[in-house]
Parts: sequence; C-alpha cells; structure tokens
Amino acid sequence: MIVEYIRYRVAPERRDEFESAYRRASVALAAAPQCVDYELSRCVEQPECHVLRITWTSAEDHLRGFRTGPHFGPFFAEIKPYVGDIEEMRHYEVTGVAGDGGAAPPTLFEWAGGATALTTLCEAFYRRVRADDLLAPVFAGMSPEHPRHVAIWLGEVFGGPATYTTRHGGYPAMLAHHLGRAITEAQRRRWVDLMLDAADEVHLPDDPEFRAAFVGYLEWGTRLALANSQPDADPVRRAPVPRWGWGVAPPYQG
Repeated sequence: MIVEYIRYRVAPERRDEFESAYRRASVALAAAPQCVDYELSRCVEQPECHVLRITWTSAEDHLRGFRTGPHFGPFFAEIKPYVGDIEEMRHYEVTGVAGDGGAAPPTLFEWAGGATALTTLCEAFYRRVRADDLLAPVFAGMSPEHPRHVAIWLGEVFGGPATYTTRHGGYPAMLAHHLGRAITEAQRRRWVDLMLDAADEVHLPDDPEFRAAFVGYLEWGTRLALANSQPDADPVRRAPVPRWGWGVAPPYQG
C-alpha cells in the first residue's frame, strides 16, 4: 500500500465550502476499489492549512486505476476549484515504524493476557484436537512446536510482537500450512468450537467486547483457511499478517 498526502492552503473565507466539497468528493473515494481509506485534517495553528491523506492499494492503482476509472470524474469535479491551492501532492511508502501510544486502548493481545495466556490457550486447544475424531487425523503429523507457533501467530494478529513475521515466515508460511489440505466445513466449524471450548477452559477474558472480537477473527481466519485449502484455490501468496482489533479488520487487497 502507498499513502498520498495532499497539502492545501485555502483562504479562510473558502474553508467551509472546501471541506463541503471534499465531503461530496469522498463518496467517490469510498466507492473506489483502489482506495483503502482517507482523512482530511485541518491545522489548528493555521486553519487555512489542510492535509488530505489517502491510502491507496498501490501508486499504480491510484495513477492508472483510479484516475482512469469511473470514480475519478465525480471526485475531480468537486475538488477542481481547489487544485490551485495545493502546496504538495506526493506518494509516501509506509516504513513500518508505527504503534499505539499510552492513551490507546489495550490491544487484544494485552487484554487476553499476553503471550503466556495465548500459549496456554493453544496447548489446551490442541489437547482437545488430539482427542477429536474429526480433527485428530488432520493434525496427525503435527510438530510438538505447533501449538506454540499458533500462539505466536495469534499474538501478532491480536496486536502483539511481530514474531511470526520476523522468525517464522509471516503470512506466506501460514498459508503454506493450508494449501492443498481440502479442509471441510465440518472441520472448520469443529476447529472454531474447540477453540472456544479451550478459551473457556483457560479462562480467557469473557467480556462481550473481547469475545466478539475473538470469535470474529476465528470465523474470518478459518473461512479464509478453508477457501485457501481447496484444490482449485489461487490465493494471494504474499500479504501481511492480519492485525485484528476491537472492530473488524479491513480486507487485505493485494
């Protein structure tokens, strides 16, 4: 993904209409498949200064996809009167230097109890798997390290350290574990059920907000794994490890 920043200096008497124009233009951005998200900010110290941030799936998707597609015309029609007010318009690569500050809510990783809690969860889960008639054959060749690796994956997904990416191959490695497995819907559903049973067993937080996010990821992740495991699947091969929060994680667009 790539981030575009457009910096404007708009005369105070035109500010309200400028912001209204971007509210109208945002309809086109919201509909464009190349646009991940957007935000218009106004400077506190110099209210005539605005910064528009747009995250695109790639610079090429912006320049050749959006600008030559059906949504650019309605977008540009709204903001055209303010093109002369642009001071900067550039694309920036995301460096990966990012994180939450002290005022941010705890991550799901922290709320769950950190690495220790997730390791305990996965150990309890795979004990159930080994005793389950439907899932035991699927995991017959499971490495003794497998529960710990899944705990590390869940830790990164839920906002903890990026250890699975840096030490265990990241998303492509996890994808490789599912390719060609031909997982069935019955197996997927049993996987979810046993994970929820294990969460109760180890006393993972049971507040509705956490469990809703937890179950949301289990459903999303297992349904993706099922689809990717089918013989005719052609999944995205390279993607970041998903980051799951208290809301719904946005889909990755490769």
